[in-house]
Amino acid sequence: MERPELTLQLTIDCADPQRLVPFWLDALRYVPDPPPAGHATWRAYWEAIGVPEDELGEDAGDLPESIVDPKGVGPRVWFQHVPEPKTVKNRVHLDLKVGGGREVPLAVRRERVDGEVARLTALGATVLYTMDEPNGMDYYAVVLQDPEGNEFCLV
Repeated sequence: MERPELTLQLTIDCADPQRLVPFWLDALRYVPDPPPAGHATWRAYWEAIGVPEDELGEDAGDLPESIVDPKGVGPRVWFQHVPEPKTVKNRVHLDLKVGGGREVPLAVRRERVDGEVARLTALGATVLYTMDEPNGMDYYAVVLQDPEGNEFCLV
């Protein structure tokens, strides 16, 4: 039996997709995922393929809820509206690798990470803590939260 093509979508549960989409568009340097050809919105597409109104919700698909990597490399990210608030630490989180890796000198990585921290906090992120290992360790990362409290790291 032939296996179907596998694609990866990262789904982020949230209270307000329209609050998180602009933040993550900038953070990941993504673009809104356009609706399929011939449809003005995702809602119009879902209605055209017969998704029941009670599954769509009041404003689902009228504004972008999914974002994609314009280079086609990273996964699609869907911001799924859920009624319950975030209550505990994420068990899965994003690492945004902006430092360049361990082959880049620590001082350069720190400067790159700190520059991205400044950019993302201006967009609404909050710094939780810095992982700066003293005693000869060659590691530097900053843990942040997006505007709804989802943790992610800049490395």
